[in-house]
Amino acid sequence: MQVLVINPGATSTKISVFREEEEIFKASLDHSAQELAPFSHIVDQGPYRKELILKALSEAGYQMSDFQAVCGRGGLLRHIPSGTYTVTDAVIRDVMDPPYGEHASNLGVLLARELAQPAGIPAFFVDPVCVDEMTPIAHVSGFKGMQRESFFHALNQKSIARKAAQQLGKAYEETRLIVVHLGGGVSVAAHEYGRCVDVYNVKDEGAMGLDRGGSLPVNAVINLCFSGITKKEAKKMLGTESGVFSYLGTKDFREIERKACVENDPEFKLIFDALAYQLAKDIGAMSAVLKCKVDAIVFTGGMAYAKPFIAAISQYVEGIAPILTLPGEEEMKSLALGALRVLHGEAAREYEKEI
Repeated sequence: MQVLVINPGATSTKISVFREEEEIFKASLDHSAQELAPFSHIVDQGPYRKELILKALSEAGYQMSDFQAVCGRGGLLRHIPSGTYTVTDAVIRDVMDPPYGEHASNLGVLLARELAQPAGIPAFFVDPVCVDEMTPIAHVSGFKGMQRESFFHALNQKSIARKAAQQLGKAYEETRLIVVHLGGGVSVAAHEYGRCVDVYNVKDEGAMGLDRGGSLPVNAVINLCFSGITKKEAKKMLGTESGVFSYLGTKDFREIERKACVENDPEFKLIFDALAYQLAKDIGAMSAVLKCKVDAIVFTGGMAYAKPFIAAISQYVEGIAPILTLPGEEEMKSLALGALRVLHGEAAREYEKEI
């Protein structure tokens, strides 16, 4: 079985070809700001990115008839349980009019459908960021009408959780894990017996990320929003210019680590330590969710390669459970494996029945 995998980002589209579990081709198609400027909405980029994908595949000697399925990255759709889903008309309607806003990942399902349909093969998506397996009590916030929502790095979190369980000699469905995704965005989630029962969503809460503030003082946020700036300006400031970036003026974690740990810059050291401290507090909270019965704390994502950073967090939480470090991301392989599970007989989930 061969599967084409598509993972659109803000400035690139990653594609891979998997023959069963082996990645036999990959490419990253870059998109400059000038090339994307003519498109008013992200979905308008679909035909442009589709042509680039077809060109790259052709140059590598592939045709769409070589594949048994196409699997795209899922985006900001409606909340659904974890799993592999068929791209249906209802999915496409929600991509064209996204309930939670535009994001480049929304293009994954659109491109998968557009490429798969003429070839007569199925299009899938797996564990989008809107996966919601939180318990009813976890959804309760502190104000009626404002529900805590589940948005996190579900694709990598789920994949790494399964990998960690395997290292522990157990099935994912038999474990209690705290998984910490450390990338441009961060997410800390409690996995209990195969379900992600609670999560800190960096868009709204928990530790700050490289450019998002996580939990912020409510009164200070109110004052900012009524300081004369527009709603658009406030969303940009809090969504892409807060967090570590607001303190240090950079989103490059390698630079932050170097200045904090090698050059001993006091400002960088403070924020480096503060980020570790905040993440440790989130891990502690998720430990409480699991009633302090945790099989392992698992670090993943690009920042997990930084040993001094993992050590800085671990000093607070190593008494909770054993620590596993599985750095990097396995998004492309996770997408391929999700599609392959269905191609080999597992039933695909139906979006319309799960939302």
